[in-house]
Amino acid sequence: MALRADEMMDRRRLRRKVTLWRLAAFLVAGLAIVIGSMWTYGDEFASRSQDHIAKVKIEGTITEDEDLLERLADLRKAGAVKGVILSIDSPGGTTAGGEAIFDEVRRLAETKPVVAQVGTLAASAGYMIASAADHIVARKSSIVGSIGVLVQFPNVSGMMDKLGITLDEIKSSPLKAEPSPFNPTTEPERAMMRSMIMDSYDWFVGLVDERRPLDRQQVLALADGSVFTGRQALDRKLIDEVGGELEAVKWLESKGVAPKLAIVEWKPKSSSTSFFLGSTAERVATALGFGGFYSGLLAELGADRMFLDGLISVWQPDVAVGPAK
Repeated sequence: MALRADEMMDRRRLRRKVTLWRLAAFLVAGLAIVIGSMWTYGDEFASRSQDHIAKVKIEGTITEDEDLLERLADLRKAGAVKGVILSIDSPGGTTAGGEAIFDEVRRLAETKPVVAQVGTLAASAGYMIASAADHIVARKSSIVGSIGVLVQFPNVSGMMDKLGITLDEIKSSPLKAEPSPFNPTTEPERAMMRSMIMDSYDWFVGLVDERRPLDRQQVLALADGSVFTGRQALDRKLIDEVGGELEAVKWLESKGVAPKLAIVEWKPKSSSTSFFLGSTAERVATALGFGGFYSGLLAELGADRMFLDGLISVWQPDVAVGPAK
């Protein structure tokens, strides 16, 4: 019995040691994360305090992004920011979101030079935002344009008929809460929606007319929803230059920005949770080869566009655009 008691005591000691080692490992890992974050954000703060060119990425579906609007406002007030590069890669989004960002970029451009650098895509509301910059640079094979507005709504009335489902409603007037997915769209409803669409379209055309070296008739000829390559867009004066970040920096220097300034990306502010966990998880996932997998999968499925409300200005090709083969 004494031997068994000794064994039990040894096992308890071993468990305590293992528990202490695990706790120590967690503490060390947590400390490493905190120190790494302090270095990262400390370096970012230090770089922002010196004269630099700020880069802001505008990617994915456009919405009225409060964090982005706040960053643009902060750039306007930052004395160390001598010029701004808007790095745009977006198929568009809501017209209200595009309008809000357009207005904030114009306020920013009143205080310092702003250049838009198009990556793969700047269409619809994405191009709207690019046109707010004082100079647009795009790759020769970038996709630019898709000037226009649309609204989409489902019609499940046929399915309801098959299932024997009916909808009873009482409303103040025929156009209240219409068009509805629960009944076929009527001509008055279509006329109401078309009036809204054409009003926003007219406003969008006016922005391009104001911002680009084109008259209204030239803009209208291009504003049929067509998209263009960077080379085609240059010929049509929708952009100012073909190239990338190097050409964007050269343009800023031509506007008085000192040569060889560092380019510092102004990133979205992180919540307290993502500060300690999110960014670290992304780095680990990237190191393991899974970085951006889930967000990329959702983007491929178009999930971010399924829940857009109101009028939208977005390029929606039937097939994904991939690399040339």
